[in-house]
Amino acid sequence: MKAVVYESAKNYTIKEIPTPEPKAGEVLIKIELAGVCGTDLHIHEGDFLAEFPLIPGHEMVGTVAALGSGVDKFKVGQRVTVNPVVSCGDCEFCREGKPILCHNRKGLGTNWPGSFAEYMIATQDLVFAVGNLSPDVAIFAEPAACAMHGAQMLNIKAGSSALIFGAGPTGQLLAQLMATSGAASVTVAGSTKFKLDAAKKLGADKTYLMDRNNVAKTKADLLAASPSGYDIVVEATGSMEVAEICVPLTRSGGTFMVYGVAEPDETFRINAFDVFHREIRIQGSFAEIDTFPATLAAFESGRLKTDGLITHRFSIEEYGKALEALRSDKSAHKIVIKF
Repeated sequence: MKAVVYESAKNYTIKEIPTPEPKAGEVLIKIELAGVCGTDLHIHEGDFLAEFPLIPGHEMVGTVAALGSGVDKFKVGQRVTVNPVVSCGDCEFCREGKPILCHNRKGLGTNWPGSFAEYMIATQDLVFAVGNLSPDVAIFAEPAACAMHGAQMLNIKAGSSALIFGAGPTGQLLAQLMATSGAASVTVAGSTKFKLDAAKKLGADKTYLMDRNNVAKTKADLLAASPSGYDIVVEATGSMEVAEICVPLTRSGGTFMVYGVAEPDETFRINAFDVFHREIRIQGSFAEIDTFPATLAAFESGRLKTDGLITHRFSIEEYGKALEALRSDKSAHKIVIKF
């Protein structure tokens, strides 16, 4: 099979390797689509828990090609997706019922072979049937599961006002989930007009076209639109400059969520007294662990939509072009590898 194989950070080849055979309890999946996201750029650089050698890719949809012994939940030919996150079940956090914080967490496409290949292996407990969902919708299962985890962590109250910085695919999905979770008003702020247009079509109440080079104006404009601030402010861009205006934009008693992926050594400043006397809650949200069933149900109900988000499709031989488009093509929204 063809696969993208990294020997070290930034050092990859696209080559033929043996197709794996499923062992007991495992499923061999023939990949139809594999999603490319910002995390893959971090992995390309050797960050985000990457361990080499590695086949990256953590977003996928495909069909069951073969079953290992003991697998009775799936049939050959069935369309499925995969939860790429594996917890150990035995560390202190797993024993406390917090597997998302697992000390020994593994991830398909991070430190296990992932989906940038014609075939991949997953244990049956990580595999989910997607029913009648099309591949173009099911490919969003993993980023939407991350957004679902974020929405659950926010504990959204009915009637809340929400502001999210970032109109990329996960930002779009989280904006929708905040609305369906009870937010009365959702504002999406981003620096690319066509992405904001997509947000409006997908149900955002308001959008704001921001200038990343003038966050002071962004802060002033958004406060002018909501003088008391917003009950929920989500930073989903990974920009430290944007993160620094989030607490001032948060309504007293509200929540600021750090959702975007930043570099490990990046920091931003907050006014500690402001957080203290206005009782601002600062909440992180990292990946997902158990939200695939709820996410697929949201897609199947039609309440969570992905219309128009896929803009670029590449073959596996064009993997380098896919990374470059993700890095620098302003017309790119969701990028997928097609097989």
